[in-house]
Amino acid sequence: MISTVASRRHVIADDLRAQISTGRIKAGDRLPSEAQLAARYTVSTPTLRSALALLQAEGLVEKVHGKGNFVRHPLRRITYVGGGHTPTNAALRVSIRTTKLRARGRLATLLRVPAGTPLTEFLCLSHDGTSPHNLARVYVPRGLAPTDVPDEPSGPDGVAAVLTKLRPPLAEVQERVCARLPTPVEAATLRISSTLAVLEVTRVATDTTGRIVEAALLILPGDRADAVFTAHPTTEERTAEG
Repeated sequence: MISTVASRRHVIADDLRAQISTGRIKAGDRLPSEAQLAARYTVSTPTLRSALALLQAEGLVEKVHGKGNFVRHPLRRITYVGGGHTPTNAALRVSIRTTKLRARGRLATLLRVPAGTPLTEFLCLSHDGTSPHNLARVYVPRGLAPTDVPDEPSGPDGVAAVLTKLRPPLAEVQERVCARLPTPVEAATLRISSTLAVLEVTRVATDTTGRIVEAALLILPGDRADAVFTAHPTTEERTAEG
């Protein structure tokens, strides 16, 4: 049996969703305060927030800390094609923050370096208009890190283009893809619901000497990203199938 609270939150979400889809509430509009909406629907604030969480998980509404809940503009979709390429879209604006740090825990394992090894982190945050779109953290050994990466690169490839020119030729790029819930920091940075699944791509690049020269963690919210992987059968496989 469905609880009254569960049914009420779905009724509220359905009503707000209908108002958004018909244009009664337009993209960019700020919703009434949670207290006002709770009074309008005669429910408790927790029930109202539960209803809003459904819309946030669908990417229809985003909660901006200190400002309220806003109807999202339709977000541009991007496609991750694999093979070591960070997904780009010329319409997205990319900002980059550079930080010097030391390898610890997972980073030391990914890069196969001793704990304490100097690294440079490039935190790349893409925006669709004023809304955060996707997030990438790129880590390279300090000696391979460029020093002239602008905070807002003019091209969509950003830091990837600079790193490609600086690092030695690559022999292998390994990628691991998983779907998971965002961390609290990721949810806050991307302004997404903590219940919206994200696609995490962990990428490790190795040069011709076997040295790992880059590790990247890409976070792509599931409401705006697709992943496409293409396999090319070998001659032996095609012959066997024939």
